[in-house]
Amino acid sequence: MMATHDPFFLLLAGLAIDAALGERLTRTIPHPVALAGRAVAFFDKRLNRENRSERARRVRGVIAVVFCVVAAAALGALIAFVLRGSFLGAAIEALLIATLLAQRSLFDHVAAVAVALDEGGLEAGREAVRHIVGRDPSSLDHHGVVRAAIESLAENFSDGVVAPAAFFLVFGLPGLFAYKMANTLDSMIGHESPRYKSFGWAAARLDDLLNLVPSRLSGLLLAAAAVFLTGARPGRALRIMLRDARKHRSPNAGWPEAAMAGALALSLAGPRRYGGVVVADPWLGEGTARAVTGDIARALSLYRLACLIEFGLIAAVWLFLHLRFLF
Repeated sequence: MMATHDPFFLLLAGLAIDAALGERLTRTIPHPVALAGRAVAFFDKRLNRENRSERARRVRGVIAVVFCVVAAAALGALIAFVLRGSFLGAAIEALLIATLLAQRSLFDHVAAVAVALDEGGLEAGREAVRHIVGRDPSSLDHHGVVRAAIESLAENFSDGVVAPAAFFLVFGLPGLFAYKMANTLDSMIGHESPRYKSFGWAAARLDDLLNLVPSRLSGLLLAAAAVFLTGARPGRALRIMLRDARKHRSPNAGWPEAAMAGALALSLAGPRRYGGVVVADPWLGEGTARAVTGDIARALSLYRLACLIEFGLIAAVWLFLHLRFLF
């Protein structure tokens, strides 16, 4: 295999391209996740009919998940096979990896919330945060919008950066494609609404399973990043993560969110409103819940450092593997 097709090298290239270009990569071509979304919407329309029993809808949801994830993995394997053996193929593979990472776009979307709050006020902030959260932000006050942005940053660091990178390293393009399909399924049909409670059950459980390890790695990376950020507390990040992560309604989201809360002396999560119903979720952290736009800037700095640490660790492994063969 050519050196340029080394998975560590390709991932490093993909991370660098994504950091430099972000969503500019997909402005002229369809984003792979958008194509995955069309497939999910097709199965939703065909299989998730209201006149069917809950059991029938759950079985059909399992079928949809298996078909979509297996098809995505097969497509990834086919593309990897076609691209093998040339520098051009390696370059295309690195570009594909970059499009399936959310490193730069996540930073940009969260930073846009702070800009909107500062320049346009609360309504502008609510509209900006609407693009990165799953709940209706119309009832959020200024502090709630800030917390929602920081929570999304922490959770999506796992889903959009650490997990895709891990699945590519372990399983190559098939693993990366399968993970992104599973994540898309969960975001579209894996929530507890009447329409998707049964049909989306398999999607939600699969996403929970796939993110068990990446979510915990993400929390550790954020805690490690706190070492290098002035005013952040790495020890408190670890303590709050270990104490509060399991309080979250998700088995995974609490780990990076609690680490972020501990590092920045904030309280995140807490009671929130879904579809007009207040859900009394517990708080993560022991700091202030009255977060301000400056806290978004601190969270983004912590996130950027965590991304750099992740890049550095991957680069260190790549160098170790290559130096080992020299001796």
